[in-house]
Amino acid sequence: MDAIVTQLKPREQEREALVQPPRPSREEAEAAVRTLLLWAGDNPDREGLLETPSRVAKAYREMFQGYEQDAREVLGRTFEEVAGYDDMVLVRDIPFHSHCEHHMVPIIGKAHVAYLPDGKVLGLSKIARVVDIYAKRLQTQEAMNAQVADVIQDVLNPRGVAVMIEAEHMCMAMRGIQKQGSTTLTTTFTGAFKDDPHEQVRFMTMVRSR
Repeated sequence: MDAIVTQLKPREQEREALVQPPRPSREEAEAAVRTLLLWAGDNPDREGLLETPSRVAKAYREMFQGYEQDAREVLGRTFEEVAGYDDMVLVRDIPFHSHCEHHMVPIIGKAHVAYLPDGKVLGLSKIARVVDIYAKRLQTQEAMNAQVADVIQDVLNPRGVAVMIEAEHMCMAMRGIQKQGSTTLTTTFTGAFKDDPHEQVRFMTMVRSR
């Protein structure tokens, strides 16, 4: 295949940089964890918690590494040698873990992403990587759904993009109403998927077929 590499400006990161305050030091992050342990009613100086601030700071850098990654850059490499293929490309059941921006507790789910090519295609792993980039940020499910669809539409410029996310929110299962096992489903459609109900039905059918 002939690969096309496109250099794209990370517009989203540029916008965020205008209002993003300086990142605290590792020591400040660990001190904040100690404060939260005290707020929870425990003693951060007891044996079992002595290393917890360090572990939490390290875990946060891993769980929120999406802030340091650019989805447009990941999608910048496309392939044009597709033998005329122009039908739906669907990657389904992409597992992800994210965190609710309201309570900072986990969102656990899977994403289904499809697009209708217009002369070029993506490497399939790129779609899963884009889901991970947006998942590894503080999120709402609705925003993440739109972000994945919009960046693929903007970069690849296909005839349409469809994204469905199914997830369980721990802020609903562990606190508040405490309803374990309930899932939330959201969809975003662009282009032909938005304009043609038949394409939406095809997408939903392919996602649900086993």
